Amino acid sequence: MMTTDAKRVLETALICAQQPLPLRDMGVLFNGALTADTLKLLLEDLQNDWSGRGVELVHVATGWRFQSRPQMREYLDRLHPEKPPRYTRATLETLAIIAYRQPVTRGDMEDIRGVTINSLLLKQLEDRGWIEVIGHRETVGRPGLYATTRQFLDDLGLESLNQLPATDHPAAEEALLEQIEFGLTATGSPDEVDAAEAQAGDAQDGEASVLESTDYPAPLEGPGTSQQSTDTNV
Repeated sequence: MMTTDAKRVLETALICAQQPLPLRDMGVLFNGALTADTLKLLLEDLQNDWSGRGVELVHVATGWRFQSRPQMREYLDRLHPEKPPRYTRATLETLAIIAYRQPVTRGDMEDIRGVTINSLLLKQLEDRGWIEVIGHRETVGRPGLYATTRQFLDDLGLESLNQLPATDHPAAEEALLEQIEFGLTATGSPDEVDAAEAQAGDAQDGEASVLESTDYPAPLEGPGTSQQSTDTNV
């Protein structure tokens, strides 16, 4: 197959896909005739072809997808003027702790935040597909160890946790929270988010944030099984 034809097939499949496409699925398009290295070269060509446009081809945790560029969001939001869902500070801080300290137990999170974390808050994050229990700590009660999923990375448009903001400066935690909030505001309806967080009783977490005094280690590669493309698929 000619390179031009192969690129056309890839482009069509990626535009029509509802979820990011991994290389193995792309290989099926060509009955295994193209190697992974060849596919990567074709994908790089496609990225160049779409440079300068409002849509870009990106590599996220579970594969490749087309999505709108961040600077287009202001205009696209006009098509959906309803207020986007907002996540409470407690939810975002808990998610950030898991992202940077994983795997962590609920007790670890409570020690860092300095407040009790309602179990419904963690359930909300699990139901969204952003965190999961990957094992248990061998101690009294064998508490669950939480980690972020690949879907969490996909929803943020990231390939790995290494792309999260570094935490070697005072504003790092704020940058992290802003990136998470910006990336996740379109993952559910406002009513769903408001109801879930009301159930979680986040009001009890209204104490001042302790993230500014927290020294997170470098991000680790987070495990995850579920995948779902959101927000800006073309």
